[in-house]
Amino acid sequence: MLKPLDIIIGGVGGQGTILAGRVLTRAAQEAGYDIKVSEIHGMAQRGGSVVTQVRLGEKVCAPMISEGGADFILAFEKLEGLRLLPYLKAGGAMIINDQAIPPVPVLVGAAQYPEKIIDYIRSKVPATLVLDALGIATKCGNPRAVNMVLLGALAGNLPLEREIWEKALADRVPEKFLDANRAAFAAGYGQQK
Repeated sequence: MLKPLDIIIGGVGGQGTILAGRVLTRAAQEAGYDIKVSEIHGMAQRGGSVVTQVRLGEKVCAPMISEGGADFILAFEKLEGLRLLPYLKAGGAMIINDQAIPPVPVLVGAAQYPEKIIDYIRSKVPATLVLDALGIATKCGNPRAVNMVLLGALAGNLPLEREIWEKALADRVPEKFLDANRAAFAAGYGQQK
């Protein structure tokens, strides 16, 4: 029997959250899960929020995850992690990129970027893994592979075989970017919450 899992991936437009969600769903499909997905793009091209909700199980009826329902939140940016925090269930885990991408209201001086976001999240979620995903991706040869570093960290905490993930990467990542994305995924895979 396949254990149901509810996962939210959130970030800012251009960070590769959609691709990460597609690799995740491909891997889960290969493992035999029923899958429902919801993508919210918002003002993605203007640096707005992008959220993908992925529900996995024997039989999944609805694509949306309610507040307090997510087993995992994969946050590509600190403020997005803070914004998605209410969706995490008690005992859930968060994997968060220690990167700040100021939204438009902060850039124009209408708001301030909150301080100590990571400290606050850790105080609420004991199972929080914080990564310098940009630094790790850069060391792997592609700073745009932040998404694969974070997805690798998530994958290491899910009940799917590594070979399934490798096949999903090959199926969803364009050939010319595959080596750098595989390296970034592998670097993230070794991280544990």
